[in-house]
Amino acid sequence: MGDVDTESGSSSSSLNDPVSSSGSFIFTNYPLVAALVAFALAQSIKLFTSWYKEKRWDFKQLIGSGGMPSSHSATVTALAISVGFQEGFGGSLFATALILACVVMYDATGVRLQAGRQAEVLNQIVYELPAEHPLAERLPLRELLGHTPTQVIAGGLLGITTAIIGHFVARTASSQS
Repeated sequence: MGDVDTESGSSSSSLNDPVSSSGSFIFTNYPLVAALVAFALAQSIKLFTSWYKEKRWDFKQLIGSGGMPSSHSATVTALAISVGFQEGFGGSLFATALILACVVMYDATGVRLQAGRQAEVLNQIVYELPAEHPLAERLPLRELLGHTPTQVIAGGLLGITTAIIGHFVARTASSQS
C-alpha cells in the first residue's frame, strides 16, 4: 500500500500524504483540475450570458444553479473525458465517470427542470392569494433549478473542450519534466 523506507523504518502512504512518492501534488491531478476548471468557466460564462439576456450584471450567477451553460454538465463531462485520457477509455473507471455524467445531465434536464417549472407555478398561485391567507407572506421558491437540453449540451461541449485542452497541457508539462 505505502512505500517503506528500510533505513528509517517509516512508511508513507499516498492516501494520507498530499505529496505522493512520485512528488505529485493534488493540483496535478489532471481529472480533478479539468473538472474544477470546467466548473469555474461555466459559472463565469453564466455571468455574461445572463448580462446579455437581461442587460444587467447578476453576480449570483457565479454560485447559482441553472442557466447557460450547465456547470454540472461541464464538470462531469470534463471529469469523464479526462479520466478516459488518463486511465483509458476502455476501463471501468471511465465507464463509472461516464455513467455519472449521464445521470447528472439527465437529472438536470428532467427532474430539476420540472421542479423549477413547478416552483414557477406555485409562486404564481401564492402571489394571487389574498393578503390575509397564511401562505401569502411566504418567500418565493427558487425557479431556476434545472437546464434546458441546449444548456446541458453547451455545458457538455465546454467540459469536453476543457478536458482536451487540459490533456494537451498535461502532456506537454510531463514531457518537459
